[in-house]
Amino acid sequence: MKIAVIGAGAIGGLLGSRMSLSGQDVTFVVRRSTYSDAINRNGFKLITLDGQELIAHNVHATTDIGEPGAQDLVILAVKAHQIASVAPGLAKLYHKNTMVMTVQNGIPWWYFCKYGGPLDGRRLQSTDPDGVIGANIDADRIIGCVVFPAATVIEPGVVQHEEGDRFSVGEIDGSKSVRLQEIYSIIIAAGLKSFMLNDIRSEIWLKAWGNLSFNPISALTHEGMAGIAQFAPTRALSVSMMEEARDVAKKLGITFRHTIERRIAGAESVGPHKTSMLQDVEAGHSLEVEALVGSIIELARLVETATPHIDAVYACTKLLDKVISDNRSAIVLKKCANMLA
Repeated sequence: MKIAVIGAGAIGGLLGSRMSLSGQDVTFVVRRSTYSDAINRNGFKLITLDGQELIAHNVHATTDIGEPGAQDLVILAVKAHQIASVAPGLAKLYHKNTMVMTVQNGIPWWYFCKYGGPLDGRRLQSTDPDGVIGANIDADRIIGCVVFPAATVIEPGVVQHEEGDRFSVGEIDGSKSVRLQEIYSIIIAAGLKSFMLNDIRSEIWLKAWGNLSFNPISALTHEGMAGIAQFAPTRALSVSMMEEARDVAKKLGITFRHTIERRIAGAESVGPHKTSMLQDVEAGHSLEVEALVGSIIELARLVETATPHIDAVYACTKLLDKVISDNRSAIVLKKCANMLA
């Protein structure tokens, strides 16, 4: 299968390198030539969970979205707030049956596509404010994917896989299609785990529970996942945010297969891993505030549900994002020589 991975970050790199190593024809489409040059020169290096270094030599990388030509599968592996900038160029990668698999965290722009009922087709302002994404990615092409692994970019073209290996996939209309089976098989052949789901939205909410709480709290405190879960005040805050989100989700017909405590325990088991939002803070990148938190608030208002804890954390994280943007700088903790006793 011809596969274009848009973005060569942690998850895009993990998926693309694994798929290439299993025999798929993979091209990375990236924004910066430092990434394309490194990948084309050295291949894509994946440091596995057990410390092995695997190199996918047959991958290609380009900064020109039109160069790869028509693809069978496009994996959108950029951050949610970056999709609008690449969406207009995706048509250059399409043929009649090209699939687009989304691997973003948070509530996706397509949430109400093929949803049914009075909310069917409603556009989320938080994730697609100008309608650019929806106008350039037809709902018929979309395959939903919920990503549970954790990984980190070490340098351009090098990703370290840190935890987890499950990529759950589903059609957004809940059907079990031939093409869904094909994607599932490709993920399995790549040495990863997958499940074909008939309710991808419930799985999105399960992941969103952690994203809407642990990501912004880590960005604000510079603490890893285990530290947040083990510190009583931030654990309690996480629980409150998850309870509010659960109330919203239930009004949208979502059933959770895990309890809040089990979800927090799962996050704690990851250890000191820095969330993607904290990594962005330390790199001086814009934050996924709207997809991870703002979208939950938008849905809450839609079903007339109060979310005071989520609102407060959202406000602080939005300001943090503004400070990073206005100052064009990263925020990193560093040790001080003279600490107060």
